[in-house]
Amino acid sequence: MKTKLLLMLASATLATAGTPISVPAPAHLLPPGYAPITFLDGKLTVDIQEKMRFEGRENNFDFNNALNGPQDAAWLLQRFRLGLGYQMTDWLKFYVQGQDVRELGGSRPNVPGTLAAEGDDYFDILKAYVQIGDIKKGMSATIGRQFLSYGDQRLVGPLEWLNQARTFDAVKLRYASSKWQLDLFTSSPVVFNTTQLNKSQFFDTEEPSQTLFSGAYLATQLIPFNLTTDLYVFHKKDQGNGDFGAVLDNGDTDFWTIGTLWKGDPKKLRGFDYEMEMALQLGEVSGRDLTAFAGHWGVGYNFNHAWKPRIGLQYNWSPGDSDATDDDLGTFQNLYPTNHLFYGYMDTTGWINMHNPQLNISFQPTKKLKVMIDYHLYWNDDNSDAWRRVNGVTAVARNAAAAENASTFRGQEIDLTAIYKFNPHVAIQAGYSYFLPGDYLTETQTATRGDDSAHFAYLQLQFDF
Repeated sequence: MKTKLLLMLASATLATAGTPISVPAPAHLLPPGYAPITFLDGKLTVDIQEKMRFEGRENNFDFNNALNGPQDAAWLLQRFRLGLGYQMTDWLKFYVQGQDVRELGGSRPNVPGTLAAEGDDYFDILKAYVQIGDIKKGMSATIGRQFLSYGDQRLVGPLEWLNQARTFDAVKLRYASSKWQLDLFTSSPVVFNTTQLNKSQFFDTEEPSQTLFSGAYLATQLIPFNLTTDLYVFHKKDQGNGDFGAVLDNGDTDFWTIGTLWKGDPKKLRGFDYEMEMALQLGEVSGRDLTAFAGHWGVGYNFNHAWKPRIGLQYNWSPGDSDATDDDLGTFQNLYPTNHLFYGYMDTTGWINMHNPQLNISFQPTKKLKVMIDYHLYWNDDNSDAWRRVNGVTAVARNAAAAENASTFRGQEIDLTAIYKFNPHVAIQAGYSYFLPGDYLTETQTATRGDDSAHFAYLQLQFDF
């Protein structure tokens, strides 16, 4: 019998190698008052994290009660981190952080990414960098293995929900002032390997993609009623693959992402807030000409009440590709996001070929407890394109002749989340998600993919010192 119960724990990151001013860490990622252990008059810092998340899933991948695949089970995810930092001078810092992750129980393989497994990665290097200069003012450089996090993480983030997270071998230059901050970086994403030391794609001679990811990100506070007004340009280059159709002759990937993010300040807008992020992509993907777009628009109201209630509406959209057989591609490339935060906790959806209106409600009955209720609706933008999961690549359903004239309505999801912070060092998070399939799944059923409802539950406990 498939389990319907799952549990989860709040994720956190320590010493993030400097996150732009537009990216305050989500409340459940960085406990208030947190500070690492220090020695030698504060020059030497030690940080420790232990995270455990018990989760259970049913029908999250096949929507089929008749099948009991390896994803329909319960397991325990465990993560341990140990970080050491040394501030040699006011302008020179060294930092290294090791990480050990395990997936216990269940029947998924222990290889990260195989059948959606988070898998095992025995103690390895998550971060190792030298920081020159003060990242909070003036010029600075961060060189080595590090997190990259920009904007709201819709395109670039450390993906801390995932047990192993995401890290890059990178060179990052920054200029920071009181009103604006500019990052310039070039990087390569690190591949997590169960049996070998983790290496980034560009420096791993056995890795075929040889990915380079670079960009410029300007975060400003120049518009008075905005928390931030950002402009960015990202560039991705690799050897191409078959994720979005056949690889054409000279099928390299080489494209640009140009975008902007605006976030309104409720303190200056009489309790209202708003968000807007839009991104345009141009270039080539595996030899196909890419022209793609994605947009996010949201508005909310923060009530003047002791419980800090907020109600918000948002809409996320990205067009699909209308013809998978031609030399043009209209499928948005979601880059390196933390999509788990945005399009439903069951992780069925990325910022690709989708319409996603949402209702978001949150409140804080006490200073330590926050409760969130999110209601999602999902449609394909174009049935000729695939419905892709949270990673932006894996297909829930690919384009097929049966899908051309089917409904575009994927379904609905309700997410219930509660976060309780005992103190700056201990936090617990629990949640339950329910997915009610729409007509698209009913009209395009296969021998392995049905139209039954899906469930996801979790309980997560995290310690930070």
